[in-house]
Amino acid sequence: MRKADLVNKIADKTGIAKVDVLVTLEAFFKEVKESLVDGENVYVRGFGSFVIKKRAKKIGRHIKKEESIEIPEHYIPAFKPARTFVEQVKKNVTSLNGVE
Repeated sequence: MRKADLVNKIADKTGIAKVDVLVTLEAFFKEVKESLVDGENVYVRGFGSFVIKKRAKKIGRHIKKEESIEIPEHYIPAFKPARTFVEQVKKNVTSLNGVE
């Protein structure tokens, strides 16, 4: 599903104009990005958390030059789904695949 599909579904289910849904969705994404850039995690109860993960420094390989390089510690954005969300997905996907 793409962002346009998501906007269409929300607009159809809520009766809100597509333009307004798009503006709201973009504002949500912008706020999440800004919060993570500022070092603040975002928690959405029942859905999940947008968090910052620290990656430790490690030794990597530059394949073309065949030499070791040090990759410094760095931070990356990540999403951790809520437990109830994970359980819903597991239940639905296994029933869709006919595995139970």
